[in-house]
Amino acid sequence: MADTWLIIGLGNPGPRYAPTRHNIGQMVIDELVRRRGETLRSHKANALAAESWLRPGAAKMVLAKPKTFMNVSGGPAAGLASFYGVAPERVVVVHDELDIPFDTIKLKTGGGHGGHNGVRDVAKALGTPDFPRVRVGIGRPVGAQDPADWVLDPFSPAERKTLEIVVSDAADAVETVVEDGLLAAQQRFHAPR
Repeated sequence: MADTWLIIGLGNPGPRYAPTRHNIGQMVIDELVRRRGETLRSHKANALAAESWLRPGAAKMVLAKPKTFMNVSGGPAAGLASFYGVAPERVVVVHDELDIPFDTIKLKTGGGHGGHNGVRDVAKALGTPDFPRVRVGIGRPVGAQDPADWVLDPFSPAERKTLEIVVSDAADAVETVVEDGLLAAQQRFHAPR
């Protein structure tokens, strides 16, 4: 289906992980689903998914959250891409990014995984790293805290004050990629506020 986009929000399953930094990709999917009045349903690709459109006559979007843990997100991503006939260049992966400050969104296609095991597994399962990414900054921990622990912590009270805006902006970025392309999205979201 040439006019279909697959949007995958990375994270870990279950209520224990739902409010953590590592799950911001899934928070973005929840926002996109909410905007459309849709409901995520169980899919045979081991994911939750909803089908929708930006607007009537626009490209179809499959909004999805793997039901697996972050490090094995590739199976559900590849399964959904195969089921819907979506090529990697139309698989948009939304994920947390340690090397980008909190409240910052960056977009790119391809490149390395930067140590992000979820992105690594998706690239392996799709057979290419060349898929669009909406990278939502969570920043690095201050001091000696291990980044592996940091990503599994809930957002701080200060971060929670702007988290809703960050998630909304990332959802806007996804919609811009689908509607106008990656370059237009980069031009809009990479500019300083």
